[in-house]
Amino acid sequence: MLAPERKKQMRAIGHHLKPVVLIGDNGMSTGLLEELDRALEDHELIKVKVHAERDTRKILIASLCEETGAHCVQSTGAMALLFRAAKKPNPRLSNLIRPI
Repeated sequence: MLAPERKKQMRAIGHHLKPVVLIGDNGMSTGLLEELDRALEDHELIKVKVHAERDTRKILIASLCEETGAHCVQSTGAMALLFRAAKKPNPRLSNLIRPI
């Protein structure tokens, strides 16, 4: 679980990010999960855009977090801000380390 102060910092960083992964009508697939896993490993903090109904969107975001081991920092409308600490953070790619 993330501390409220840490979530606030991540929301401030995530505000300026563009969605890295877009989820359409097909929902979750192995290719999507692989891409999401790669994006989380590279960037640690990413925005995901989910095109689905409200109830389906909440379930889909929870499933994505469960499958990848990520934390949902914030979910607003079709956007979700996900965080997962990288095993070896790359200072050039990580949204938490590099300046924006």
